[in-house]
Amino acid sequence: MSTRKTKLCVGDWVEILSKEEILKTLDENGQLESMPFMPEMFAFCGKRFQVYKRAHKTCDTVFPVRGRRVHQAIHLDTRCDGSAHGGCQASCLLFWKEAWLKPLGKNPLQGAPVRNGGSSEQRSAVQSCTGCSEMHVWNRAQTVSAEGEEPTYTCQATQLPYATTNLEWWDFSQYIEDYRSGNVGLWRLVCGGVYFAYLWLSRTGIGLGRPMRWFYDKFHRLWAGTPFPRRRGTIPVGDRTPGRSLNLQPGELVRIKPYKEILQTIDYNNRNRGLYFDAEEVPYCEQTYRVQKRVTKIINERTGKMRVMKTPSVILDSVICESRYSECRLFCPRSIYSYWREIWLDRVGPEPAKAELQEEDRVATTQ
Repeated sequence: MSTRKTKLCVGDWVEILSKEEILKTLDENGQLESMPFMPEMFAFCGKRFQVYKRAHKTCDTVFPVRGRRVHQAIHLDTRCDGSAHGGCQASCLLFWKEAWLKPLGKNPLQGAPVRNGGSSEQRSAVQSCTGCSEMHVWNRAQTVSAEGEEPTYTCQATQLPYATTNLEWWDFSQYIEDYRSGNVGLWRLVCGGVYFAYLWLSRTGIGLGRPMRWFYDKFHRLWAGTPFPRRRGTIPVGDRTPGRSLNLQPGELVRIKPYKEILQTIDYNNRNRGLYFDAEEVPYCEQTYRVQKRVTKIINERTGKMRVMKTPSVILDSVICESRYSECRLFCPRSIYSYWREIWLDRVGPEPAKAELQEEDRVATTQ
């Protein structure tokens, strides 16, 4: 068997192994190299996809947020639907270990698929696994310690610290990998480096912060950038932040408010009723998107418990964290969906109920 190390890149085609083949790679915990294979992933077995991103690194949100290195894994355009995890609505991008895939090259219609041998280290890990059953994978998704207690969920997000190794922001090899894999273009890499040099200089404490932020806001359109994304909200911590209910539904169009207006709704810690407004959301301000879903519950990645939101949020189609401004995890390919308070959005067009009534009136007057 070849010991060639596979390096799947963005745009490559792969075929996900059959359920039976994947089960043979898993240990008694339903994991490979501590990365869980989740029940939601069975639906994709046997199907073909293009590589979305090489998951050579990721962000750990369990412990203090940090960068982590991932061994032999990729992301496909596949997300968890939460069906085995209490209906969690986070829609996380799934990790696929290369041992669960057959690489097909650039054209899936040319030639027969070649089984992926992976690295020698990964093959050794697979060979040491005794396999497990589908029921075993389902049972590992959640556990209940005592009668009447809420279940504790186990998923790829909760297990990330144990399925990854440390990666410091200054490890330059990760940025070379970002470029070679096709995850990040050269211009985005340059912009990221310039931004962090600029941010560091503005924080030196020699009086450059305010004029540098002013210059950034004044001329950011020259390089097709965003306003300076690391500003604080205007409401004192402890004061109640404002809310707004639009009852937005999937499929509706919304326009995200300007950054300056959103700053008026969050406190000094950039939170609105507990929800953090992140710098990664700033590039989407003043643009129009379609509502993908309402979010009322997600798994707390630190505890494994389900967290129910007192104030619902929405996820917008294609609005994800691209990790352009995130210290210690620059260009993380995890593509987490951003959560949006309805007070940060304006509906485009009438409410659905009103639109239906208007259509009924129009039809009635034409008959």
